Amino acid sequence: MAKKTQTKSTEEILWDSANKLRGSVEPSEYKHVVLSLIFLKFASDKFEKRKEELIADHKEAFLDIPEFYQAENVFYLPAESRWSFIMSNAKQQDITLKVDSALKTIEQKNKALEGALPDNYFSRLGLDHSKFTALLDTINNIDTLKDEAQDIVGRVYEYFLSKFAIAEGKGKGEFYTPKSIVNLIAEMIEPYKGKIYDPCCGSGGMFVQSLKFIDSHKGNRKDVSIYGQELTNTTFKLAKMNLAIRGIASNLGNRAADTFSNDQHKELKADYIMANPPFNLKDWRAENELTDDPRWAGYTVPPKSNANYAWILHMVSKLSQNGVAGFLLANGALSGGGDEYEIRKQLLENDLVEAIVILPQDMFYTTNISVTLWILNKNKTGHTVKIFDEEKQYRDRQHEILFMDLRQKGIPFEKKYIQFSEGEIKEFAKTYHDWQLTDWKNDYRNIPEYCYSAKIDEIRRKDYSLVPSKYIEFVNRDADFDFDEEMQKLQTELKELFGEEESLKEKVKNVFEDLGYPL
Repeated sequence: MAKKTQTKSTEEILWDSANKLRGSVEPSEYKHVVLSLIFLKFASDKFEKRKEELIADHKEAFLDIPEFYQAENVFYLPAESRWSFIMSNAKQQDITLKVDSALKTIEQKNKALEGALPDNYFSRLGLDHSKFTALLDTINNIDTLKDEAQDIVGRVYEYFLSKFAIAEGKGKGEFYTPKSIVNLIAEMIEPYKGKIYDPCCGSGGMFVQSLKFIDSHKGNRKDVSIYGQELTNTTFKLAKMNLAIRGIASNLGNRAADTFSNDQHKELKADYIMANPPFNLKDWRAENELTDDPRWAGYTVPPKSNANYAWILHMVSKLSQNGVAGFLLANGALSGGGDEYEIRKQLLENDLVEAIVILPQDMFYTTNISVTLWILNKNKTGHTVKIFDEEKQYRDRQHEILFMDLRQKGIPFEKKYIQFSEGEIKEFAKTYHDWQLTDWKNDYRNIPEYCYSAKIDEIRRKDYSLVPSKYIEFVNRDADFDFDEEMQKLQTELKELFGEEESLKEKVKNVFEDLGYPL
């Protein structure tokens, strides 16, 4: 009996071809090579289609006028930038120079792509000529417009960003947030209308999934506007290219810049914020810098040793009157002491925290620690909102917080990672929304080892800790064993034991931060 042959997807075929470049080029480099080429092929296919439409309408006189392409959300490509020109010269030794020139020319002719494409990137990398031409041949076989409903190019981008993050490994690839986490944030905060902002937008994944959320609910993309900022120049370009290829208009600022020292959207008030800031960023400001910044007016100044609470206060300052933020932080932020404790106390007394959701380990490709999804809400009062075609009546949730523990949830992904299934995402979002709505007593209940609704008085009694295990019931614990008390004792003992042995102390700190008990 003949064996069935398994047909590889477009993404897999392309990945296999791109992987052949790995001998001489690092993943952090060749991702820009591959994604830029895919963009060039897609832009060229769209251009040729629009060109044929103009010819069919007997408008040959307008074929070389950029405005007749850009009006239909199509980039204008001069002859030397078109894919057909690249392929006709693919065997030439200077093909990388021609690709660099093509990308530069496209950017010059299309204002929307300003600052988006790599600059003299291909020729300086010293790519193997035969492997590069083989990659061009593979990309040439992709019909990027074959099935617009399937969003082939968008799928390829999503697949590649994920694979590149995995290939780069721990400590790198910080720009990528796994799709299932982004989907969970979107389903929970429901960014359906208004301004969406990401202060550390990476490759733009939060925006892409926000628009997909709107599409899946048959909403109107024109009801939202996109704002973002990114520090790393190559990732900034990647974000602009990622959004451009999907036809998503955005304002990412004039250039790549540090959000704290060079805020590109100082006057912005966003209706929705979605973010995955760098975890535990150290020395984010100098000792005496940004101490009187208006973003932390009314709060303790965030410590320069860790940016976690600086990110929180930055986002608080950006929220509109009814704004909602969903963002990720390392678990250490749930119970840190010192200035972090004071800020957390102020946030809780100001009633901004709505939900704390602890996620499983091994969801990220760059770290194996468990992290927390925070949801802040500027309006926890009872009110009615129409989201898409559904009218929602929110109950008064003032001085109340929902805790959720998802550490035992998720399904295997790529053998050593965890992701949430679509069904799980809907289940988690439903729990959150049931808790928010007026008929919550019919649909929401505290569930051991999963969720718990806590009043501010209870949180005060636990000294403003946001560690979910302090609130959610765990039925399998030994009744005579006080987990939290024993952990506090162990922390004290370890401090005394390790003293100032920094390398060993750092490892111990990482373990405890993962558990939500920072040293």
